[in-house]
Amino acid sequence: RLPRGTTLFTFRARPMPDLKVLCMPLLLLCLLSVVASAHDPPATGPYLPSPTPDRIILTHSGNPATTQAVTWRTDSVAGTPQVEFASATATGPFGGRQGFAIAAAAAQATTQWLDTELGRAAYHTAEMVGLEPQTLYAYRVGDGTVWSEWFHFRTASRGAEPFTFVYVGDAQNDLKSLWSRTVRQAYVQARPQLLVHAGDLVNRTHHDAEWGEWFYAAGWINGMVPSLPVAGNHEYCDGLSRNWRPTFALPLNGPAGLEETVYYLDYQGVRFVALNSNEKWEAQAGWLEQVLAGNPNRWTVAVFHHPVFSAAAGRDNLHLRQRWMPVFDRHGVDLVLQGHDHTYGRTGTVRSAVNVSDGQSGTVYVVSVSGPKMYDSAEHPLMVRLGENLQLYQVIAVDGDKLSYESRTVTGELYDAFALHKQDDGTNLLISTLPDDAPESRREPTILSMLKPAALAAKIPASLRALSPEPCRPELGLTE
Repeated sequence: RLPRGTTLFTFRARPMPDLKVLCMPLLLLCLLSVVASAHDPPATGPYLPSPTPDRIILTHSGNPATTQAVTWRTDSVAGTPQVEFASATATGPFGGRQGFAIAAAAAQATTQWLDTELGRAAYHTAEMVGLEPQTLYAYRVGDGTVWSEWFHFRTASRGAEPFTFVYVGDAQNDLKSLWSRTVRQAYVQARPQLLVHAGDLVNRTHHDAEWGEWFYAAGWINGMVPSLPVAGNHEYCDGLSRNWRPTFALPLNGPAGLEETVYYLDYQGVRFVALNSNEKWEAQAGWLEQVLAGNPNRWTVAVFHHPVFSAAAGRDNLHLRQRWMPVFDRHGVDLVLQGHDHTYGRTGTVRSAVNVSDGQSGTVYVVSVSGPKMYDSAEHPLMVRLGENLQLYQVIAVDGDKLSYESRTVTGELYDAFALHKQDDGTNLLISTLPDDAPESRREPTILSMLKPAALAAKIPASLRALSPEPCRPELGLTE
């Protein structure tokens, strides 16, 4: 018997519905989805990939005296991606003459695919090997049917020889419309052998159209002058930019896990050391110690994004001073080239975070910006030259025991200049070559610019924190 108050429920069995009836709406939904995706409008815009090679860029991944790497992009792989190259001559391949194209060798490329908002694209990388030092070469890239134009490049010497390179800070914004002026003026002014980028090449990490603008701005210069890039914080958003490694073929001599973002390159008597100031600083310090201890070159130049001594108001990178600056001091690094602060600042010769007198070992630290985005500077006891609201490029010439440095505005005017003269004991004598009455470009003071260098971001008034950059949002490819 059931207890008093128990409620009884009765159920009547019903036949199972037809599975076909249940699944039909789902099947229709799937079919509609497939049809819709098949009719999605194709990507549009000026930077779409095509069968014709574009985004052609030279970099060094091996010995610059005997090898040369080149990377380019297409929308498909119809034939065999390859580079043809030969010693450049004044005679061409036409009119029955035996020009350089007749004797061109070929090197097959490796290909990796990249999917972006502009669609799917194939990135090809080829290495030209067995080259003669100090020789002018012509090359073109393609698939055996569709080719680029012919470009020129010159190999480096085996040993120390005079050369010029250009260094630029953050490009980042308005790449086509405004940064283009900087990189083109730098090429016209200097005709450099290398183009050094100190990070933040673009603003939105994974936004392929911005990489398209970056390539558009420099145009064929990228195919003539090898680039030496380092990654800035805007190349990081939920990891390194997806465009970075398909775009740049760089030395694989850095620490594990930091491939093609940390490396070194020896070029005509200078050891360039590229560091990644975004991550794994301690691991890089150990690697840096080894790379500098075994350095046979007369000059050493380090390149990375975040400054050891910040030139911008309310910024500081104590972790880099603690980990990397002692290594620079021990091994007498001559010049450190940086970005990030969107302003200009340059120290004298610095050791242990103080300016040292001539005859003592010291490093010159530079912060610069090449794009139009600008921040306020902050007075800093180590900075001997500051500059605000200027798009700049730096022309650096190395000749034996002399390193000459010039910072120029986008219109070519000299803004800063000095020379380092290396003494017999390896120390440097710094001589300013800028007129004593050269004015500094400074804006009206703001609260941020009046903060002392030791005042970190945590001390910025809450009312000003809205000025701080937006944090990384992976879905948009944004980063601080």
